Amino acid sequence: MARIKEYVCYTELVYQRVNKKLAVDLSKPEIEALVTAVLDDSATDVEKVGKNYYVTNSSRQVQLVINSFNYRLITANHVTE
Repeated sequence: MARIKEYVCYTELVYQRVNKKLAVDLSKPEIEALVTAVLDDSATDVEKVGKNYYVTNSSRQVQLVINSFNYRLITANHVTE
């Protein structure tokens, strides 16, 4: 997970997508802080499926989808349990 945290990158479009999918209105630095917090949390689970990492944190109710080749954040999903 340290490698993901070190190399994760963002596109302009993904900031809008994260806000839309999570139904929030966060700034770019706030989204990056959220991603870092999820990746730092010991309760976070990482699963590689195909070309993507699915990074799930149930306590924050967030799942991040990150490309495993270029570490680009693709989207974030709201998770309920």
